[in-house]
Amino acid sequence: MEALPPMGNTSYPGQASVDYSGAMQVSQELIDRVLRLVHAAEYRPSKPKQIAALLELDADGYREVRRVVKQLVLEGRLIYGGNHLVVAAAAVGGPTDQIRGTFRRAMGGGFGFVRPSSGGGGVDADVPEDVFVPPAMTAGALEGDLVAVTIAPSRRGGIEGKVVEVLQRARRQFTGTFFSSPQPDQPGSDTIEGPVVYLDGVHYEAPVSVGDVRGLPLQDGDKIFVEIVDFPDEETGGGEAVILERLGSSKNPAIDTLTIMRQYALPDEFSEEVLDEARDQADAFDDDVVPADRKDLTDMLTITIDPFDARDFDDAISLQREEGRWRLWVHIADVSHFVPPAGKLDVEARRRGTSVYLPDRVIPMIPEIISNHLASLQPERMRLVKTVEIEMLDDLTITHSEVHNAAIRSDKRFNYEQIDQFLASPEAFQKDWGDSICELLTHMHQLAMQIRKRRFKDGALSMDMPDIKLELDRMGKVKGAYQTENTESHQIIEEFMLLGNEAVATWLDDQELNFLHRIHAPPERRKLRQLTSFVKDLGLGIDNVESRFEIQAVLDKVAGTTLENAVNFAVLKSMSKAVYGPHREGHYALDKEHYCHFTSPIRRYPDLSVHRLVQRLIEKKPTPDESFAELVKLGHECSDAERNAAQAERELIQLKLLHFLKKKQGETLEAVISRVFADGIHARCLKLPVDGFIPVTELPSDQYRFERRGQVLTGFKEGNRFRLGDHLTVRIGKVDLQDRQLYLDVVKNHSAGKSDPKGPSGSKSKKSPLRHQKKSDRREKKKRRRR
Repeated sequence: MEALPPMGNTSYPGQASVDYSGAMQVSQELIDRVLRLVHAAEYRPSKPKQIAALLELDADGYREVRRVVKQLVLEGRLIYGGNHLVVAAAAVGGPTDQIRGTFRRAMGGGFGFVRPSSGGGGVDADVPEDVFVPPAMTAGALEGDLVAVTIAPSRRGGIEGKVVEVLQRARRQFTGTFFSSPQPDQPGSDTIEGPVVYLDGVHYEAPVSVGDVRGLPLQDGDKIFVEIVDFPDEETGGGEAVILERLGSSKNPAIDTLTIMRQYALPDEFSEEVLDEARDQADAFDDDVVPADRKDLTDMLTITIDPFDARDFDDAISLQREEGRWRLWVHIADVSHFVPPAGKLDVEARRRGTSVYLPDRVIPMIPEIISNHLASLQPERMRLVKTVEIEMLDDLTITHSEVHNAAIRSDKRFNYEQIDQFLASPEAFQKDWGDSICELLTHMHQLAMQIRKRRFKDGALSMDMPDIKLELDRMGKVKGAYQTENTESHQIIEEFMLLGNEAVATWLDDQELNFLHRIHAPPERRKLRQLTSFVKDLGLGIDNVESRFEIQAVLDKVAGTTLENAVNFAVLKSMSKAVYGPHREGHYALDKEHYCHFTSPIRRYPDLSVHRLVQRLIEKKPTPDESFAELVKLGHECSDAERNAAQAERELIQLKLLHFLKKKQGETLEAVISRVFADGIHARCLKLPVDGFIPVTELPSDQYRFERRGQVLTGFKEGNRFRLGDHLTVRIGKVDLQDRQLYLDVVKNHSAGKSDPKGPSGSKSKKSPLRHQKKSDRREKKKRRRR
């Protein structure tokens, strides 16, 4: 076996015996060190002299730190706070802190968050990674805008921000619905005249004027693509746009995909320049000859397991059982071989950041010539891979791992359904698939389940929400939908991919290299306290949710019940968002100290960037190739691209389901209450996995009181009680395609009138809602008298 090359000397200049003759090079390396320190979770605002001490620099190093800090302050990446303390922000002024950052608007609620341009940091208090901006404090900022924000203590504790200026718009092009004049009884109808557009996916209620449209074949209700030339004011409305494209009639579901692609700025086709470079790679590749510098694994039994409709196959598995040990090979398509750095293919792949999987099409990160052909691990084709070889004992102790440049030839392609059928009845497939493949699949299942069992025993969390898959007809219209299941066939591949990702990250971390980690920070204590309160209110008998083990106990307790969806959602809300970055912070949910994404370079740019670093190690070239600061920027780009793609997919699924349901208005469905709020309830339909809202005003006539304890809306009249997890029969009411919202009406609450043997706290409950309401009213009257 070819041993992996060790990393060269990575110590930074500026230590005790450093020669500062190479000033420019020294500064860049020291910039990385300073930024890494200031970005660290444990960092507290410090003076340059303290920073030099933390970096273990001598007197010369301290002078260099002062120069570097001044430079970073001028660039807006650091600020001088009170008492000349250095923090990671963009600017400061007046009695409050002011930062620059990227605005992210929350889905509903009118509020948002700002990510500081240089991470967290503050003057008198730590500024979190995301600064909360309340409703009416956003100054009309939209998703992705660069904004200036003042920050101040919040009445609820912590800090909150107020957008004082939108410095740069993230985008100016939007989709919307055209009307020849503002719609009556809608905001803006009395202040705007002439043709207007009601924008999709933004919080503006009033329309935007589109000026003179004579000559354009437009009708009321058409979907159009516009560019904003004058953004509306959040308070007074207004604004102006020009029409770029007529997408089609809003009544036609076929334009849903195009609308979402325009709304989320998803690219259409690749340019000819990019395609030409991909064609050149295809012309140069000979799939009949294993390159001399590759480990030849083409005779090793190898299989792929993917969704039945997959077109690109970027991972394959080989496994051998030896005396007292396992030897696992995780083969990953070597996309880096076909996408050289800084070429046109690379620039376009980085711009896209990720492949986007929409219900009726895939928008690939890399042209299909490569993603579906050269780099796709198709059966009976010689393909280039980066192979992670992992040797472990029967007790799962890893004794050796390394990465090879290799070549494989996949023996058979399987889909998940086939493997699930095999696991249910192995003997039925013995004749068709042969002994070798059946034995391989049996061993894969045995090892993966063993790894999975230990992973959860050690504290990993299983909290993924199931995906929704649409069944489409030939015209792209919905004919049905279902939730995906994480069956054992999926779990086999999941465990091996996790193992491969962890092995690569551990190897790179051991050499103290800069690269993009997959980071999942521990949840904030405040959010865990909120989750604990929520779990207590449900009366699950679990009084504390502070550790991974306690969280998993909650998830296990509700699995398969009507509370499962709601509790899983609450747990996800309490978690930090997984992101990409060079920080070595580990992955909380997976309970892994070292973790990165390596196993999907066809569809994720972070994986491709890690492959390139691995390639430099194999070739014994100098590392690292990118500075810490550059990787922070790349991590933000990739995280944003991932988030944008996920939102686009979710919104398109919702839009297509709404088109489907609009034709079924008045029909009834079975549903379960999945969220409870003071102003209404959300219900998840069972047969068709879609959520609808039932406003409290549309519940049976009564005065309702929201009881957080137990997550209940309770009325005075008997039977008017709606609790999380209740089984309902609902009628499809209003389908609002503009706001992309489904409204439901309650036909029957099947849980109403059923006695709850135990109240939310777990004790016998004898108090009626009416009695509880009267008691609460008496307490409120006493409070008013005391005032």
